[in-house]
Amino acid sequence: MGLDATDAGTGPVAVQRGVPVGAERRAAELYWDAFGRKLGPALNPPGKAVPFIAAHLNADRAVCALLDGQLVGLAGYQLGGRALTGGSASAVLRAYGHLGGLHRLLLLALFERQPALGQLVMDGIAVAPDVRGRGVGTLLIEEVAAVAAEQDCREIRLDVIDTNPRARALYERRGFTAVRTERTPYLRRLLGFGAVTTMHRPVAADGPRGLRTP
Repeated sequence: MGLDATDAGTGPVAVQRGVPVGAERRAAELYWDAFGRKLGPALNPPGKAVPFIAAHLNADRAVCALLDGQLVGLAGYQLGGRALTGGSASAVLRAYGHLGGLHRLLLLALFERQPALGQLVMDGIAVAPDVRGRGVGTLLIEEVAAVAAEQDCREIRLDVIDTNPRARALYERRGFTAVRTERTPYLRRLLGFGAVTTMHRPVAADGPRGLRTP
């Protein structure tokens, strides 16, 4: 277990590493709720997307927030060539068919990000609507930072789209700074966003660097 936070009337929110056994479907639902608009063109309809994500999760590439034993948030990360969400090209073709699957593979390729040496890439944060604003995102970020420090990474990297200013504001509060913005207006009609900003947060050699949870 990692950090704990409390909020009046909710009890403790505990953070643990890895998706709990049996919570894969719930994790996929949270992930889709957070990123379905972005991933929809590649994985829609939701009735196929959520089971596909659940079936191909790399459960050890997440930190999770639990409230009363129930999964209420998670943050995925990429390390050692593996990310939270998996699924090979053949798995996509099996799930969506060869005709429908080929263009989906092309769209999914747009989201692939390879970390530089010494980087841990964070895949974004998904938090259940009823616990947003209670510090769950902060706890998840700090646990990812702890993972990065233990793995001797020098920085954490993430990408945030221009239609998610709330997430960017959270990242900035937690010590991330923007290093570049790639504008892709030609993708706005297809994917729903027209710019992606890459942000970095340094990791100290002796532990996560950045703001500490109150």
